[in-house]
Amino acid sequence: MTRRITRLDRGGRLIDRARDITFCFDGRRIPAHPGDTLASALLGAGHVLQGRSFKYHRPRGPVAAGAEEPNALVTLGGRARMEPDLRTTTTEAFDGAEARSQNRWPGLGLDLLAINDRLSAFMPAGFYYKTFMAGRSWEKLFEPIIRRSAGLGPAPTEADPDSYEQAYAFADVIIVGGGVAGLAAALEHGRAGARVWVLEQTPHWGGRAVVDAEADGATIDGLAPEAWVKAALAELEALPNVTLRTRMLAAGLHDHAHLIALESVADTTPGADLPRQRLWRMRAGKVIVAAGALERPLSFPGNDRPGVMLASAVRDYIVNWAVSPGKRIVILTNNDDAYRTALVALDAGIAIPAILDLRKTPNGPLVQAVRDRGVRILPGHSIAKVLGSKQVKGIALCRHESRGEAWLERIPCDAVAMSGGWSPTVHLWSHCGGKLAWDTEAAFFAPDPDKPPLGADGKAMAQCVGAAAGALRLDACLASAMSAAPQVETPAEEPIQPVWVTPAEAGPHLRAKMWLDFQNDVKVSDIQLAAREGYQSVEHAKRYTTLGMATDQGKLSNINGLAILSQALDQPIPATGTTTFRPPYTPIGFGAIAGEARGEIFQPLRRTAMDAWHEDQGAHWEPVGQWRRPYCYPGKAEPHSAAIEREVLAVRNSVGMLDASTLGKIIVKGPDAGRFLDMIYTNMMSTLAVGKCRYGLMCSENGFLMDDGVVARLSEDTWLCHTTTGGAEAIHAHMEDWLQCEWWDWKVWTANVTEAYAQVAVAGPNARKVLEALGGVDVSREALPHMSWTAGPLGGFDARIYRISFSGELGFEIAVPTSQGMALWSRLLEAGKAFDIRPYGTEALHVLRAEKGFIMIGDETDGTVIPQDLGLNWALSKKKADFLGKRAHQRSFMASPDRWKLVGLESLDGSVIPECAIAPAPGENANRQRNTQGRITSSYYSPTLKRGIAMGLVHNGPDRMGEEIIFNADGKEVTARIVSPVFYDPKGEKLDV
Repeated sequence: MTRRITRLDRGGRLIDRARDITFCFDGRRIPAHPGDTLASALLGAGHVLQGRSFKYHRPRGPVAAGAEEPNALVTLGGRARMEPDLRTTTTEAFDGAEARSQNRWPGLGLDLLAINDRLSAFMPAGFYYKTFMAGRSWEKLFEPIIRRSAGLGPAPTEADPDSYEQAYAFADVIIVGGGVAGLAAALEHGRAGARVWVLEQTPHWGGRAVVDAEADGATIDGLAPEAWVKAALAELEALPNVTLRTRMLAAGLHDHAHLIALESVADTTPGADLPRQRLWRMRAGKVIVAAGALERPLSFPGNDRPGVMLASAVRDYIVNWAVSPGKRIVILTNNDDAYRTALVALDAGIAIPAILDLRKTPNGPLVQAVRDRGVRILPGHSIAKVLGSKQVKGIALCRHESRGEAWLERIPCDAVAMSGGWSPTVHLWSHCGGKLAWDTEAAFFAPDPDKPPLGADGKAMAQCVGAAAGALRLDACLASAMSAAPQVETPAEEPIQPVWVTPAEAGPHLRAKMWLDFQNDVKVSDIQLAAREGYQSVEHAKRYTTLGMATDQGKLSNINGLAILSQALDQPIPATGTTTFRPPYTPIGFGAIAGEARGEIFQPLRRTAMDAWHEDQGAHWEPVGQWRRPYCYPGKAEPHSAAIEREVLAVRNSVGMLDASTLGKIIVKGPDAGRFLDMIYTNMMSTLAVGKCRYGLMCSENGFLMDDGVVARLSEDTWLCHTTTGGAEAIHAHMEDWLQCEWWDWKVWTANVTEAYAQVAVAGPNARKVLEALGGVDVSREALPHMSWTAGPLGGFDARIYRISFSGELGFEIAVPTSQGMALWSRLLEAGKAFDIRPYGTEALHVLRAEKGFIMIGDETDGTVIPQDLGLNWALSKKKADFLGKRAHQRSFMASPDRWKLVGLESLDGSVIPECAIAPAPGENANRQRNTQGRITSSYYSPTLKRGIAMGLVHNGPDRMGEEIIFNADGKEVTARIVSPVFYDPKGEKLDV
């Protein structure tokens, strides 16, 4: 249902009246002008009804004009470009746009699901949770109904055709908000030479001051605020160190001044050869929050009717878009600011039949200006009822200090402007740990300047200025942003009278018609019910009632809700506190979050320098930690098992080569690097001599094994740590976490250089001969003993050669710059022809290491295994006072001898025991779930031994050598004998030759 709301004949500072565009809303063509939002255009065309509430499907119109809007949500676009839950108040109108209302059936005007409103008595606060107690009836009745009703807009089902970008920026100062406070702060820091970014979420600069000046005539240095803004922008645009961005939303502020921002690039030009949105990750020396304040609604009966709006939103629509929200507007307020709306409306020719001021004696300059215009002002009066259903038709007048049951008068009107005061926009400040303080006089939470969020240097990383800091008056606003603030002329204002419920003595019947969360249908009575039912914590009350859990994240509802909860608990508001402010400030689409990571590049596909050669040789690929590695190199029509056997035997009998470029390589450097590595690894690394290598283990602080690898000392202050392929990024992050958060004063630097080097393993009895054929470096046993490294021009390549082996054979790993990787590979193949050299893949590597009893992270470990379980006690230093995990190993269940430990296992019939097979515990409980005595961790067919081999964790395994146990797998039983995990060359004679 609609009512006729027309454009005003003049005004509209943000629209281009010379141009006309049209878009579609629920199948109807809507006229608009460039600069309109969907909300302003719809209101201008007579559509005040723009949505339905989530729970009761009550009719709703816009209540705000910005990002705090909870009601007017639409689905924009169709098919692949469909995006639900967009606010009409912030979505720019563009020619050809298609918008549809949501959460209604069959239509917006006639919604049969509005029957829920009639049944609201049966769906009070906590209804969802109480149905959980209904037993099987929950599954059969309530769950299907609730699941079908969940959600507001439909989710798209087709792939998004648009592109998205992610970008990075660094600045000395990032200013969030392009109002007068933000621009003043930008002038202050820009003139001082700092690198400054200014982010404004709307397409326009100036904020509230420009609109409000239309009513109160405020000036800045003798200029109207709009003229001052233009002059400030001209100066800032001329500064090369200042970057100005509109349509850029600051979504979240995290530790170390890490700001996430979303930029709208081509939202209004779908199909253009531009990214639709750009997600920014920004680092700043300091973030200045100049995000303004949000006006609060008032809680009175029927305050959710279409046509009931915030007073500031009403004047925004009049001034910015020349839209009259009504021909007769009643104003309900507890502060002077709403009188600015009355003055703007009167100047536009709109009637104000009455202003209901909840205060007893309002008498400031703004009040007097409205009184002088002949407007009827009724102090101490309120609204007992809003008349009308899908549109406002009038209000019933009552005394504020009453139960609201006795109507004093009916006042015809078609809109209500309400103002319950203002709350600073503290979301970003709170995201990163900034504390709030309750301002009793102003009735809001404001940033506590004595408890700011701190950066790594212990200094404040964020600052609030302007209305975001609680400085609501224009003079105080600018004074908070500049050391030498401009001269400001603005009218004085009388104090606000905090009012959370009106009429003040309203009974349960009226409180059940006062709305707090307009989207989730949370009423005053719901909060009071939650308090009676024991939900005294504001966080518990939030979840029980769903207050502030909608897409607006409580921007309008939370302060009123916690104030009413405080009243119900008979305690001051600061004692109740606030709920947690969580990013993002407003929702961000999945497309922007994913960026280019979708389809084939959902994850980065990492290729080594030799990838094309592997492809040409018909390699079968295996994904490992975002890399693709050759699993094996099968011939045409050759089974993988035959290829793997051939590759294993090549290494055992002659020589093979493996592309090991994917192994993690992390440089650790600095005066405290040895000290740091002694903490990271379980064994001693600081004593490692330059030119030597040492195998090391890493444990988490809980003592569990997380990675292993060979460490090489490159110089007095530099080590190179090799990690598993899948663990490189995680281990680097692990190191940085400890350095930045715990040992921040240690002089250590780390760098992940995995992709900087190509690495080739050459293993087998003839490995040394292959390297000697290249020449240039002495790789003899005497010159390069096992677990050492050297560097030199191997075959003309700038190489570092490690004498290490994961196969149990004579082995070398050769590292060269990635650009030389393929050339080295080719030279090694050529040099190895005389020895029938063969490339081998990851599965042959696994078989080779299993034959030698070497562990594999991720096979023999699962996040619950400690080094002692794997027989690696020798790698736990007894000399060091501490290392990560050492104290955890002293826990009783860690130190207990009654643990599963690593053993070798061989089936009695020589077959391969299935991986992950379980050995049930003996006795009468053998078939009970989880009553087991061991499991297989790795199992292979050994071409070298001509039989199946396995490793596993078995209860007290090393003490049970020779014992036979039964494993169950896929319903079959396999009997295996416990043996040493070293199946091949137990003395290591083939390794050190």
